[in-house]
Amino acid sequence: MHAITIPEPGGPEALVWAEVPAPVPGEGEVLVEVAASAVNRADILQRQGFYDPPRGASPYPGLECAGRISALGPGVSGWAVGDEVCALLAGGGYAEQVAVPSGQLLPLPAGVDLVTAAALPEVVCTVWSNVFMVAHLRPGDTLLVHGGASGIGTMAVQLAKAVGARVAVTAGSPQKLERCRELGADILIDYRQQDFVRELRKATEGRGADVILDIIGAKYLDRNIKALAANGRLTIIGLQGGVKGELNLGALLAKRAAVTATTLRARPLEEKASIVAAVREHVWPMIEAGRVRPVVDRTVPLSDAAQGHRVLEESGHVGKVLLVR
Repeated sequence: MHAITIPEPGGPEALVWAEVPAPVPGEGEVLVEVAASAVNRADILQRQGFYDPPRGASPYPGLECAGRISALGPGVSGWAVGDEVCALLAGGGYAEQVAVPSGQLLPLPAGVDLVTAAALPEVVCTVWSNVFMVAHLRPGDTLLVHGGASGIGTMAVQLAKAVGARVAVTAGSPQKLERCRELGADILIDYRQQDFVRELRKATEGRGADVILDIIGAKYLDRNIKALAANGRLTIIGLQGGVKGELNLGALLAKRAAVTATTLRARPLEEKASIVAAVREHVWPMIEAGRVRPVVDRTVPLSDAAQGHRVLEESGHVGKVLLVR
């Protein structure tokens, strides 16, 4: 088979479409014939040499895919050859075939085609696990989403609105903010022109956000604490703004607030399976009812994954960038 390999870390040109050994599904795994994958920030970090796959995972990038099951490994039940699925991966989505633990498979939601389904697993599992399973967003809460026009952001806006929360977003242009408004965002903040703490307080009568979903990290840490409401929950899922920040514990104590930081890729298989099961139970019905939908900015050929990486790094997109065979 062919896959996108990374012979040496570097820029997008470091991604090489090459012939590699085909994977063999092990105990509890299925083999998926990949129809499409998607570009995530983690893939860019892996390409640059900063984010190695977990031990035992495929060496090729790609944290999600959609396709058809072509073989079953030992001990697999509930799935059949030919089933159309999408899947959460620890790696290997940038390939013609990938072996997937069966607990990380999802059936295609009704109304979503095979290629578009590749836009779902990583963002839905990330948002549901952090915003709802960890931070416990409730109806009537206010959620602040940094990077509201990203793949994560566009899904977070929709899921929060679907459960009855109020949503604030930050984005870097009026055009991106307008797309967020179309998805349901209530409070629109241009982070290039406005102070998100001040704008959020103004819009919430000084209360702040009950939950903040943050992809920036250190750069926003102090301001995120200021933006939290009493009993607020800050969940950090990205480090685009650095890894080391100063935390004012006095401010955290005064607000009785909590800070969590999680990744999805390296979690144990049983934790991923639990998240995938929760997504299937809670989110799939929303998608099938049309209340939530994947947002795809564009598709590019899988063999030209470098172009997909360039699009993501230029940050002009809204939603997901897909790689299609």
